[in-house]
Amino acid sequence: MTRKAAIIGGGVIGGGWAARFLLNGWDVAIFDPDPEARRKIDEVLANARRALPALYDKALPPEGNLSYHSDLHAAVAGALWVQESVPERLDLKHRVHNAITRAADAEAVIGSSTSGFRPSQLTAEGARVIVAHPFNPVYLLPLVELVGEAGHCARAAEVLREIGMSPLTLRKEIDAHIADRLLEAVWRESLWLVKDGIATTEEIDEAIRMGFGLRWAQMGLFETYRIAGGEAGMKHFLAQFGPALQWPWTKLMDVPEFTPELVDLIAGQSEAQSGHLSIRDLERLRDDNLVGMMRALRKSGSGAGGTITAHEAALPDAAPADLPVTVDRVIPQSWTDYNGHMNEAHYVEVSCQATDRFMEMIGADAAYVAAGGSYFTVENHVRYLAEMRAGGRVTVTTQVLAGAGKKMHLFHRLLMADGTLAATVETLLLHVDMTTRRSAPPSAEVAGALGRFAEAHAGLPKPKGVGLAVGHRG
Repeated sequence: MTRKAAIIGGGVIGGGWAARFLLNGWDVAIFDPDPEARRKIDEVLANARRALPALYDKALPPEGNLSYHSDLHAAVAGALWVQESVPERLDLKHRVHNAITRAADAEAVIGSSTSGFRPSQLTAEGARVIVAHPFNPVYLLPLVELVGEAGHCARAAEVLREIGMSPLTLRKEIDAHIADRLLEAVWRESLWLVKDGIATTEEIDEAIRMGFGLRWAQMGLFETYRIAGGEAGMKHFLAQFGPALQWPWTKLMDVPEFTPELVDLIAGQSEAQSGHLSIRDLERLRDDNLVGMMRALRKSGSGAGGTITAHEAALPDAAPADLPVTVDRVIPQSWTDYNGHMNEAHYVEVSCQATDRFMEMIGADAAYVAAGGSYFTVENHVRYLAEMRAGGRVTVTTQVLAGAGKKMHLFHRLLMADGTLAATVETLLLHVDMTTRRSAPPSAEVAGALGRFAEAHAGLPKPKGVGLAVGHRG
């Protein structure tokens, strides 16, 4: 049964919430009196459809239905999650939350995207709401800070994990929660550096993205500093650098006055830094970079990489068919080359993913490999038949040409969304004993499962272009 989320306020954050739910298969109802809301959300959705599926090697669920409503009660009716993302005015939030509380189902999660207000402030007039503070772009960044009643936050955390997000429940409420307080510290210091003529906006951004920003993305602050302490760890780091906290390095307790001169200075430097790009261009650049970094983090499971891996494991596999679908995914931007299409190496990468999935289907999964058995590829034959581009969907079907003894001979067909055959990859593999690193027979269970596929596929037409040396000795 399709679930429903209601989004109250369709700006940048509200649109990001809508995209996150919609692309994870939820129906989404939007209430926003802004006549431009539909256009703005459509633009956010276009970026989300381009970026979010590229994080995964499995297909996301089919999109839910998107609807717009002029009546808040109609938008909220039947929703399991209601997310408020209206401007940061407490009086406005009170009016909206009271209306949501009256209209929402008793068990619905009601979250506020507020970046600064505490839940005790939001509920002061009787509303039932928790803080569910995300980060832009909501459809890519996994963190959501949860603050409020424990049971309500627990239900929210469960839903957030199901849509690929990483909930962080605060131990107690505080103004601006956790992440924004950290950002505020860096922001204040940066404003002083610009005002005092120490650095430009571009130079400050350079210091972050070329230095500690890269470390923070995968280790955060304290783990990074633990390494900085060397073999002695955090105690040594604190002993060495702790006294520096007493030095007059920072102006964190002071706020520069936002005079017209300071505003013009910062705005002018920002325009010189990136004014040659439109906001949409910058958003797509940001999204492509985030996808590339987050995919890189998947290998180690660090940071956001672990969240993506856990979410992907919960996504359903493709439905069974005469030829099993072993890959169903979107092509990420990072797989394209200077010609604008998928690089030839990634055709092979997709086929490797198909082989890995097929190995799982016959029982040669991660546990089997850990126990000492696996299949190694000894030969590939690739035919490139059509261009595939970033954002396009690729589906792979796998046919077993032979599966007896130590050998496994597979034929992968790479299909585009419209059914066009984009490539074929013929793969010959040998079963290997991981202890000796030499060919050896598979287990009886794996051999039996492979044999059943080979028998079922024996009556299918032999694919064109088969040409590997299937008599290869292992």
